Amino acid sequence: MLSGCSKPADLKSLATGPMAKLVVAPAAPAPEPDAPFTGPDGKEMHLADLKGQVIVVNFWATWCGPCKEEMPSLAKLQKDYADKPFKVVPISVDRPEEGAAAQAFLKSHGGLGFYNDAKFALPFALNPRADGIPTTVIYDKQGRERARLSGGADWSTEQAKKVIDVVLAEKG
Repeated sequence: MLSGCSKPADLKSLATGPMAKLVVAPAAPAPEPDAPFTGPDGKEMHLADLKGQVIVVNFWATWCGPCKEEMPSLAKLQKDYADKPFKVVPISVDRPEEGAAAQAFLKSHGGLGFYNDAKFALPFALNPRADGIPTTVIYDKQGRERARLSGGADWSTEQAKKVIDVVLAEKG
């Protein structure tokens, strides 16, 4: 576990290998957007509901090949940090009629919870907007964007874990 690393430059130095496309948020990161989406229980929720833990939000869809390819590595990342204040939040942008297929896919590829934003509101509420899908955004415990990666990546690698370790170790 890395400790004492809390500056944006610390994350920038970790943008190597599978994390090479990682873009670090500015020194004064913006809070998470307030757009609602549907949680695993079928009720409306907001990213702010998850404050207090590091969250890795992944925008994906069943019709997106790179999205489906990276999902098992996101599930592994969740398992590797199960004992930490950490959560992978895969938000499907599939239409409601594709929800059952998206849920089944998640269940068969690591069992992550099913979150849905069929209106595509949250990716467009990001500042800047998501560059398409997959896009993965890492938020700190205070709900501030720390980094994002556009395109697919292997989130089960040591490089990805170093990024998560830095954000987990950050204070305030």
